[in-house]
Amino acid sequence: MGNHAHVSLWGLNSIQSSRRRRKKGMWRQRVLVSSGVRLYSRIAPQAVRVTANNVAKLGSPKDGPKPRQLLSLPPFPGFPLPGKNSLNASHVTAISWVKYYFDEIHDSVIQSHFNKSLVRLECPSSTDSVEKEGHGKPMRKIKPSDVMEVGARIHIPVSVAETAISKRFDTIPSGTLYPNADEIEYLQRLVKYKDSALLVLNKPPKVPVKGNMPIHNSMDALAAAALSYGYDEGPKLVHRLDRESSGLLLMGRTKESIAHLQSLFSYINRAQSKCQAWNDACKATYQRYWALVIGSPKDKEGLISARLSKVLLDDGKTERVVLAQHSRLEPSQEAVTEYRVLGPTINGCSWIELCPLTSRKHQLRVHCAEALGTPIVGDYKYGWFVHRRWKQMPRVDIEPSSGKSYKLRWPEGVDIQKGSVLAKVPLLHLHCRELVLPNIAKFIDVLDGKSEKVHPALSTRPDLLRFVASMPSHMKISWNLMSSFLV
Repeated sequence: MGNHAHVSLWGLNSIQSSRRRRKKGMWRQRVLVSSGVRLYSRIAPQAVRVTANNVAKLGSPKDGPKPRQLLSLPPFPGFPLPGKNSLNASHVTAISWVKYYFDEIHDSVIQSHFNKSLVRLECPSSTDSVEKEGHGKPMRKIKPSDVMEVGARIHIPVSVAETAISKRFDTIPSGTLYPNADEIEYLQRLVKYKDSALLVLNKPPKVPVKGNMPIHNSMDALAAAALSYGYDEGPKLVHRLDRESSGLLLMGRTKESIAHLQSLFSYINRAQSKCQAWNDACKATYQRYWALVIGSPKDKEGLISARLSKVLLDDGKTERVVLAQHSRLEPSQEAVTEYRVLGPTINGCSWIELCPLTSRKHQLRVHCAEALGTPIVGDYKYGWFVHRRWKQMPRVDIEPSSGKSYKLRWPEGVDIQKGSVLAKVPLLHLHCRELVLPNIAKFIDVLDGKSEKVHPALSTRPDLLRFVASMPSHMKISWNLMSSFLV
């Protein structure tokens, strides 16, 4: 019985002590509540977030998507657009303008960007409905049916131009003066347009345009042997592209068309005749190149007017083009180039659009390297010193809106050793993407004096022809790396 009394006494003491602890806790709780502080645990409370499926989860909310890297389109030039049949239209909508600029991109990709409200219109002044993008420019969402105004500028994510990469390299066969059936088929696949006056090809990189006697796989020799299409002679070159560059190459099919086109490209917009429609078409002629340069120009767009001259190196054989000095002792040629930065800096490089107003040897390469101080990626002739210091490894870039650093995310399944910006030895990133020129087949009889007016059967054809060529594989990979910043 004494043991039972001892146990009961011990239990009574424990009950009383627990009551005292509860009273003390309640008193402390009342004091903290009266002082404006509620403290129930030493563990910090966790936030509760609700997902899209209405599921409650503990933890702080995740960071939102990073700002999208935007591509800037050129200012809307006005209606009608060069090379576009405008007989049944009185205006140009936003989606029509984007489809026109990205002629090589499938329409469904552009439509999806509009459906997701990813397309923005740069606003001249800030309003209540304007958003501030990472570029620091006021922008607002634009609908696909909105009518474009002259000078309006659209910004769209760079993912719109992201394309699949072919697993095989686009290399031309080792040609001879007598190409076989496979080589002829390959060359004919390069042809983008053909009429009675001219041919337009999408030249691959690393193929010489004009060959000497030992070179049989140049474009002029191969075209003469494989692209005659029933003519007595093959097409002839009208202008040139560097061996390492790629893009649209124009060739004339007759002596008359070759003469008129060469006069047009000797100095753009100088070809004049009695036909006013031809003169207007010549004034609208232009070429646009896309290039990836090391660094970024100080000004986002501008005009480069720097005369060029040729110098002979110490070996007595090698010739190099340089910016002409102010002294008038050396012969020089006028060279003018318009440039515009397309998007943000990535991996220490920037995409720019170049529009040469003159046709000089290595004009774009010298203007980028010496006038802008941003040599083209893969241009070791004019940018070798910058390439020596340029690190090829992935680096940390700065997010434009927040200023925070974030790393480049590589796309899956991409072989970066195909001459892209991340390769040890990148190929030249210079591509003639867009070409607008007069429809010479329409005007050829008027220009040669055979007729005073355009033939009625040709009157419905457009005065201008426009072509857009997709980039080669190594430049596509570099472009996809820029769009891989998107989250």
